Amino acid sequence: MDDKVIDSRTLANGESIRRRRECLGCGFRFTSYERIEEKPLMVVKRDGRREPFERAKLERGIVRALEKRPISQLSIENLVNEIEDEAAMHGKTANEIPSVELGEMALRKLYALDKVAYVRFASVYRKFETMDEFVEVIERVEGLLGEEPPPEADKSIEDTEAAEKSSPSGELF
Repeated sequence: MDDKVIDSRTLANGESIRRRRECLGCGFRFTSYERIEEKPLMVVKRDGRREPFERAKLERGIVRALEKRPISQLSIENLVNEIEDEAAMHGKTANEIPSVELGEMALRKLYALDKVAYVRFASVYRKFETMDEFVEVIERVEGLLGEEPPPEADKSIEDTEAAEKSSPSGELF
């Protein structure tokens, strides 16, 4: 059936579109409704559970790491936007992203923005249990000042996953 759109209007706060159409064969006019259907980005937790990506949860973790640091709210907002955009692009095909990758994105962005916040976030994300873990990361950060962080700035993903499978609580995402 060939038709043409005569009129389009947005309805329901932009969630649907009403189109007035006309059949090119017989001239019959009719109305169609289109609704935008987005699949939410899912976060695959370390224990295999899936839950919808929550921007607010990511932002809380970032804000907590940057607490009492000289970073503007605009910078925090931009950082969260960058992580959210990168996560959406990464999860574009399957609409899901592992929580480990989301945490690594946050660590990379925090490393570039504020080293203290990076160490704070890493301590919660990596579940530091001893002072030696803090010292090791701080020494690594001090040794890398002025350089780009390595893809895995303090522990390998495999080490992290192995350690976290034994203790799935305390996730940031």
